[in-house]
Amino acid sequence: MSVSELFHLFVASHIVTGATGLLAFWVPVFAKKGGTAHRTVGKVFTVTMLLTGTAAIGISLCTLADPVSTHPHLTEHADFRDPALVRAIFGWMMLALATLTLNLAWYGWQCIRNRRDHTANRESVNLGLQAATFITATNCAVQGLLIGQPLMLGVSLIGWATVGTNLWFLYKRQPAANDWLREHIKALVGAGISVYTAFFAFGAVRTFPTLALHPVLWAIPLTVGLAIILYQWRKLARPRAALPAGQRA
Repeated sequence: MSVSELFHLFVASHIVTGATGLLAFWVPVFAKKGGTAHRTVGKVFTVTMLLTGTAAIGISLCTLADPVSTHPHLTEHADFRDPALVRAIFGWMMLALATLTLNLAWYGWQCIRNRRDHTANRESVNLGLQAATFITATNCAVQGLLIGQPLMLGVSLIGWATVGTNLWFLYKRQPAANDWLREHIKALVGAGISVYTAFFAFGAVRTFPTLALHPVLWAIPLTVGLAIILYQWRKLARPRAALPAGQRA
């Protein structure tokens, strides 16, 4: 099987699992927390994010191996005629986003699975994904500097921030009662942001290549996702704020 054929196999898998996950994303966001719909569809979302991230890694590696045959439609566009640019954007940056998605989906899942045993969150896969995300984010920044693409630096900052906040929680000695839930929300909504961003930005390449790097297209999922996270965190804080100081976690 050629690199191009393998690439298209990964793309097909990415589209199927990604589209399923992006539709499933909204059910746990709006459904009653802890209810049947939230738990059931939330698992579907998490699994599809893990599969989507894995397929995206395959896409990025194929692009790195052969940027021209995997993206022949871009060779006719003035903005992407240089194979080095295609390799950087659709190879290195996608690899960073894919690793970030895997990190957030797995971490968010572990937060709820280990809510009664915080130290269990420090298992090898969880810690390994923090390291992998830091490495791919750092590489993304380096590659962005080499081609003069500030968007890649922005992706790197998100990756570093994710690793930093994840490790802060993972090694926190005495987490507050709702810390695991705050991290669960942050991570899984973050995974949704990551994949929506990829679908909007990289999906636009097929029809409007210049939109792939337009900051507005990248800002929309991030803004909506952050609003969801902050809203859910605020809801969590309300009952605690209503308690007398001595009864708060």
